[in-house]
Amino acid sequence: MDASKHKLPWLILFLSLIIISGFLTSIFFYPTNSTTFIYTNSSLFNLSTIINPTPTPIPHRILSTKKQSNLQKIEADLAEARAAIKKAARNESIEDRDYVPSGSVYWNPNSFHRSYLEMEKRFKIYVYEEGDPPIFHTAPCYGILGLEGIFINDMEISRFRTKDPEKAHVYFLPFSIITLINYVYIVGSHDWSPMYDTVSDYITVIDHKYPHWNRSQGADHFMLACHDWGPSISKSVPYLFKNSIRALCNANTSEGFKLSRDVSIPEIYLPHGTTEGLLGGPSPSKRTILVFFSGGVHGYIREVLLKHWENKTEDGVKIQKYLPKGDDYYQQVRKSKYCICASGWEVASPRMVEALYMGCVPVLVKDDYAKPFSDVLNWDTFSVDIPTSHIPQLKDILMAIPQRKYLKLQKNGAQVRKHFVVNLPPQRYDVFHMILHSIWLRRLDTHIRDINEES
Repeated sequence: MDASKHKLPWLILFLSLIIISGFLTSIFFYPTNSTTFIYTNSSLFNLSTIINPTPTPIPHRILSTKKQSNLQKIEADLAEARAAIKKAARNESIEDRDYVPSGSVYWNPNSFHRSYLEMEKRFKIYVYEEGDPPIFHTAPCYGILGLEGIFINDMEISRFRTKDPEKAHVYFLPFSIITLINYVYIVGSHDWSPMYDTVSDYITVIDHKYPHWNRSQGADHFMLACHDWGPSISKSVPYLFKNSIRALCNANTSEGFKLSRDVSIPEIYLPHGTTEGLLGGPSPSKRTILVFFSGGVHGYIREVLLKHWENKTEDGVKIQKYLPKGDDYYQQVRKSKYCICASGWEVASPRMVEALYMGCVPVLVKDDYAKPFSDVLNWDTFSVDIPTSHIPQLKDILMAIPQRKYLKLQKNGAQVRKHFVVNLPPQRYDVFHMILHSIWLRRLDTHIRDINEES
């Protein structure tokens, strides 16, 4: 009898197993839509979610010798960066010509350092050129919302910008919420539809002209807004609100801000468009005020704060609506050990950064607030959190902090200040680069696969 006849059933069985295996792979590893994007579900999104990633199964077709698509090359590049960051977490920090992160202010200084260097080496951002000023590509660079304009202007000339959309890791939508309000919204009309339509129409234009928005359903795109209306206007496009990276000053987790996807950015008041006259303050021994706050009754938290503490000058407490004539606000900050940073109508407030600028320990009285750069910075080492319900015990809480701990908080605040400084032009590790680094982290943790290119 021919021996090949005995081998034939086994050969058929073997081929059948391969076909079934491929079928199951397509079910479990390939979605029905054209793109897969996966987000971290960590409640505290810090670098640990990246340096210890859950292994993602790799479809067998990606391992073939077929030439990689642009998107596959980008994902491979990001995979190399993730591996380098993971390795850095176990090794000593490396040399840096400007700054080597160290100390308890960072969750993991080695990981942050390597991640930052990987960002400098690899990160490419495509800025859509569609849209004309003043609504697109520009915004005011001064006042309480000036960071929005400063970032847009810096992004236009940034070395991270690429003119080739096929090489980009993320895509910036360069519209300004401030200019939308200034030029599109009719004051007093309470009609937001023209602003919604402007954003929606803009994304429709880029969707029709480029493949990238639809390819990822907006997951590798980002917007930036300091105005309080930014989160609401982002809802004008469902994928923008649901999938895209939203860099927001108004980072309220109770209003749809997602720690694993969105980026909290600091609100910074620049009276003249620069930090001139805002940086520095006396040593702790020369600060005679225990805790300081001055501001109007904007929202529930301030109402409670002023109800309990307004004009009570006991044990160095100085909390009032308006300063007496002749008192300078910044001088009071520089005289104080602790500065109340309370939410107004929304969670964002420039007081937090003002305190860091001038050497005052920020006391955060904010419900549902996502702190800026908290994926890298350990805010407990340079600030104090007080729940709204504990406002009546404010003085007792601060008096109970040992002097040694206060000095450490103040020293740590001086160390992290560099990450909140606005430089013109931007400098390494400053606020512009920290915003980019936060976006970089979100992109690192978003895996995109275009099935149309793989098939």
